Amino acid sequence: MKTADFDFDLPENRIALRPAEPRDSARLLVVRDGTLSDHVIRDLPDFLRPGDALVFNDTRVIPARLSGVRQRPNPVIGGPEGDTLTVEVEATLHHRDAPDTWSAFMKPGKRIKPGDRVRFGVRGDAACDLGRLDATVQDKGEDGLVALKFDLSGPALDDAIRDVGVMPLPPYIAAKRPEDDRDRADYQTVFAEHDGSVAAPTAGLHFTPALLDAIRTKGVTTHAVTLHVGAGTFLPVKADDTADHKMHSEWGTVPAETAAALNAVHANGGRIVCVGTTSLRLLESATTPEGLIQPFHGDTAIFITPGYRFRAADVLMTNFHLPKSTLFMLVSAFAGLETMKAAYAHAVADGYRFYSYGDGSLLHRDHTNA
Repeated sequence: MKTADFDFDLPENRIALRPAEPRDSARLLVVRDGTLSDHVIRDLPDFLRPGDALVFNDTRVIPARLSGVRQRPNPVIGGPEGDTLTVEVEATLHHRDAPDTWSAFMKPGKRIKPGDRVRFGVRGDAACDLGRLDATVQDKGEDGLVALKFDLSGPALDDAIRDVGVMPLPPYIAAKRPEDDRDRADYQTVFAEHDGSVAAPTAGLHFTPALLDAIRTKGVTTHAVTLHVGAGTFLPVKADDTADHKMHSEWGTVPAETAAALNAVHANGGRIVCVGTTSLRLLESATTPEGLIQPFHGDTAIFITPGYRFRAADVLMTNFHLPKSTLFMLVSAFAGLETMKAAYAHAVADGYRFYSYGDGSLLHRDHTNA
């Protein structure tokens, strides 16, 4: 399909810069069998049934945006001893490749070469030293990723990243305001348990303990999977044809007990309700063509577009996504492209708030994908 098929008009003022307060007061657009109805998030239990299973992503966002300077020896003959050429750089961590190594997207990418040393936590002349975290550029791939081998490893590296980094707000928010202390709490779900994401599983941001209590009281079970969302989620689709777009891999796990519990839900006639596209993508990666959810531990680069036959997910709760994004392609595959275009047109006209801090939708799977 053409990427242009997934375009729509989205006024900039529809992109939310802060979440709703309280979290479960955000709006909820319910999409089912081509019909649309307006609600709020705290109404979610009304659309669930006893025996259903709610599946959420328990990843925790780390402060994965690092600023610093690239340091390279000055090649000028006769220059001062130890003289270096420095350029301010920014890295957004993407995927942990080893205890001391992360792949990352760096700006300005063209100024980075293998062998470069990068000192994070400083800018310019290092007068604003925020601590010291040094790394060496090991490799630079054609997909825009660089491999950063840090001087620290394991928990020591984790601590240093927490000290030096800032929350990696999506570009459409970061371009309008800087990250602040509120984001350290706002950009984290109540489910957050395992460090590793560089972007929040944003549908989960709507949940509160009270809402979870109401869902469980309804007879709905809750289950956790983990998908560490990578920085690739922020990248635009540049290919004209969706078949030419390359998804970056992300690491995830579906525990054996979770897989068994969800298979039992389906066997007993219940529905699997995915909180967010991240939990859906992971479950679909873990499910056989026959619909059996298996334990999963590893990377997935699944790219879902219309025509995909869903195996695990029956209902999807998700935020409103950007035009021509891989996530709008996914929801169009799930509920139908024309249905989603109509739903998004309604959301824009009726003042729904889009993207990470925006409102939510509850999508029922298109019967043709049953």
